[in-house]
Amino acid sequence: MHRLVLEVDGQLLQLLEREAQAHCLSLEDECLRRLQGHERHSRYLQALLAELRAEDEQRRASDSDQVA
Repeated sequence: MHRLVLEVDGQLLQLLEREAQAHCLSLEDECLRRLQGHERHSRYLQALLAELRAEDEQRRASDSDQVA
């Protein structure tokens, strides 16, 4: 299992906790719900995800070059 550690602004954490309560979810499940696209993504989150995907593609390309 992969582990992801995020530093979250205090106000954002409070918002996530309130939303989790409103949806009868744990904080983790609320975050997953948002990441799965059930909520509008912030521009920061979209940029972060794009960066992670690009790094993953580079890693895969590098791995396949080493195998060949």
